[in-house]
Amino acid sequence: MDKNAKIYIAGHRGLVGSAIMRNLQARGYTNLLLRTHAELDLTQPQHVDAFFKEEKPDHVFLAAAKVGGIQANNTYPAEFIRSNIAIQTNVLHAAYENNVDRLLFLGSSCIYPKLAPQPMKEEYLLTGELEPTNRPYALAKLAGIEQCWSYNRQYGTRFLAVMPTNLYGPGDNYDLNNSHVLPALIRKIHEAKHNDSPSVTVWGTGTPKREFLYSEDMADACVFLMNLGDPQFTPLLASDRNDGLPPLINVGVGHDVTIRELAELVESVIGYEGELQFDTTKPDGTMRKLMDVTRLTALGWKAKTEFRAGVKRAYADFLAAHAVP
Repeated sequence: MDKNAKIYIAGHRGLVGSAIMRNLQARGYTNLLLRTHAELDLTQPQHVDAFFKEEKPDHVFLAAAKVGGIQANNTYPAEFIRSNIAIQTNVLHAAYENNVDRLLFLGSSCIYPKLAPQPMKEEYLLTGELEPTNRPYALAKLAGIEQCWSYNRQYGTRFLAVMPTNLYGPGDNYDLNNSHVLPALIRKIHEAKHNDSPSVTVWGTGTPKREFLYSEDMADACVFLMNLGDPQFTPLLASDRNDGLPPLINVGVGHDVTIRELAELVESVIGYEGELQFDTTKPDGTMRKLMDVTRLTALGWKAKTEFRAGVKRAYADFLAAHAVP
C-alpha cells in the first residue's frame, strides 16, 4: 500500500479496527478514512454507496461487525445474523463498484465446525456442523467468506478473508453481559479484588481450551497481508477456482490454554487471592478452537506478544479507561 493511498478502516473504534488504525499511523499512513457508526451506518446500503462514491478508497479493512460472547449470541441471535450480513454485503458490493484495489474482511475462528480436527486448517471450512451457541454469527461470517470468493471469481476483485483467533487488548469490551471470556474475567476478578469478595464464579467447567491473540499483533498481521507483493497476495484470493481452498487465511499464535489456566493467569496479574468457582450449569461452548497458522507463518509473519505481558497491558488499559469503583 502506498503511503498516500486512501485507506478506509470500517470499525475503527473497535478492538481490531482501532489497532489497525494505530498500526497504519505508526507506519506513516496519513490518508485514513474514518467514520463512526453515527456518521455512517454500514447496515444502510444507500449510505454506504454514497460514501464509497464520494471518497473512492484504494484499500479497505472491513473490521466493523456486531460481536459478543456466548451470552450475547444466545440473547440476540437475530441481530447478530442480520447486522453482520447487512454490513458485509453493503461494503463488499460498494468496494467492487468503486474499484477498491484490496479489501481485507475480518471474520472469526467460530466459522469452523464444532468438532473440527485441531489445530483448525483453512480447508476444514464447511466440513461439519457449527457450534450452536454462536451459529448465527458464524453463518454471517461464512457468508462473508463466500461473498469475497464469489466477487473474486466473477468480477476479479481482490478480497481476502482473515480469520483471527480470540482477540484481546486495548479498547476491549468489558460489559459482563456482552463481552468475551478474557475481558469478562478481567472485570470480574478486578471487582472481586476491589470488593474483597472471597470467590469469583466462572462460566462452565474450566476445561475448554482457547487461543488468544493480542489485538496489536492482529493489526500487524492485517497490515502485513495487505502489503504483500502480488506474487504472494494474488494466489490467496482463489480467483481461479470454485472448490478447494477459499480466499481465507488464519491468524493466531498456534498454542492455547484452558479456561481455568486463563482465569488463574488473570488472578495472578491482578493480584487476587480468592477462590475460583466454576458454574457447570453454564455452557462451555466449543471444547477447543486452536488455529493452524502454517500458511501465515510461511508468508513470514508470527505473533510477537507474550501472553502474560499482553494480559498485563490489557489490564492496564481496563484500569485506565473502564475500571469501576
